[in-house]
Amino acid sequence: MKLPAAGQQRQSCTGPQLGTWKLQSFTTEDMATGQKTDMFGAHPIGYLSYGPDCRMCAMLVKEGRKAPDTLVPTDAERVDLYGGFIAYAGTYSIEGDKVSHHIDASWNQSWTGTTQVRQFRIDGNSLYIRTLPAKDPMTGKETSAVLVWIRVE
Repeated sequence: MKLPAAGQQRQSCTGPQLGTWKLQSFTTEDMATGQKTDMFGAHPIGYLSYGPDCRMCAMLVKEGRKAPDTLVPTDAERVDLYGGFIAYAGTYSIEGDKVSHHIDASWNQSWTGTTQVRQFRIDGNSLYIRTLPAKDPMTGKETSAVLVWIRVE
């Protein structure tokens, strides 16, 4: 972690996004066909946290994800586990109705070092995030996703 140099101020974020959010739904839309899919099932599990230090982390888990039969998973179990999990962390910045996640650690190394831009809206205790159309790292298809989160009280 990079600490501020002497004389530099630590970054600070404010706003209604601060806190922890619990995932309620994760729906993807195939941009070619318009087909919508509950990517991680009807009841995915996940959390998204935005801190006042401008750091964030996200973890999304597929509904019904199975534990491996033993402590060390088989290759097939590893593939299944990987396909039902998304996690990343980094810093974030907000500009208008867009939040940018500047990723410095990720479950998928191809995301590390990238900036993932999302449209977002907060309505009461609900946070709505829409990804911009892009190639899905799980399917390879051009998709957009809508994620609905509820504030953890």
